[in-house]
Amino acid sequence: MNYIWDLVIKARNSKMAKRDLYFSPAKVYSPYMELSHETLNATTVEPSVEINPYYRFYDIFRDLFDINNTEEDELRHTLFDILIHFLADMDLQQGMNKREFYIKFVLRDLEAGIFGSHIWEKMKLLNKEEQEVVAGNILSLYETGEAVYLLKDTMRKLFKNSTIYANCEEKDELLFYVGQEETVTARAKLELVKAIFLPVRFHTQTYWEHHFGIIDVEETMRIDRMAMH
Repeated sequence: MNYIWDLVIKARNSKMAKRDLYFSPAKVYSPYMELSHETLNATTVEPSVEINPYYRFYDIFRDLFDINNTEEDELRHTLFDILIHFLADMDLQQGMNKREFYIKFVLRDLEAGIFGSHIWEKMKLLNKEEQEVVAGNILSLYETGEAVYLLKDTMRKLFKNSTIYANCEEKDELLFYVGQEETVTARAKLELVKAIFLPVRFHTQTYWEHHFGIIDVEETMRIDRMAMH
């Protein structure tokens, strides 16, 4: 790690809130690095982070910590922490395109309960990448209205071994093969996907570890490994 954006991303991936990071100007630092780690190859994130503010932001900080300036030390360090958090946010957003901004807005709406508090409670069970998958497909749902396709796409991304079969000869029915053990978390994730993307006209049946038998498909016709439909 060398840049503040790199550190913030690693903190987020390790479930550390950005507000828990405290940035301070390093007393001893390398002129060739932005972050001043005790260990050069550090991979973990500590809450207290020392920064070389002159590596990229000399014009901003050149007067804030002048060696002759000894007044209002606590205030200047507080301002430094606030400014570095602001600059870190700018760093993170510079690589984002318009769609990524829209996905952030959808996630904000989900957290605010616009889709219902029960939806956000289940969203909290997903990791960051899975939350962005769901939010991105919600955005696509508004753009295209292709609910069944997005239902299948979301299932495939959240449950790698899943398959959805349509049984529409006599009734509108979808058969969900999840391809993993049924757990409380997995069931909640499945309910989340269905609550957002499943069209109201469809009935569903769910199969977890054991696939239902399909004639002439050998891998689904194994004894003790087949569910009855």
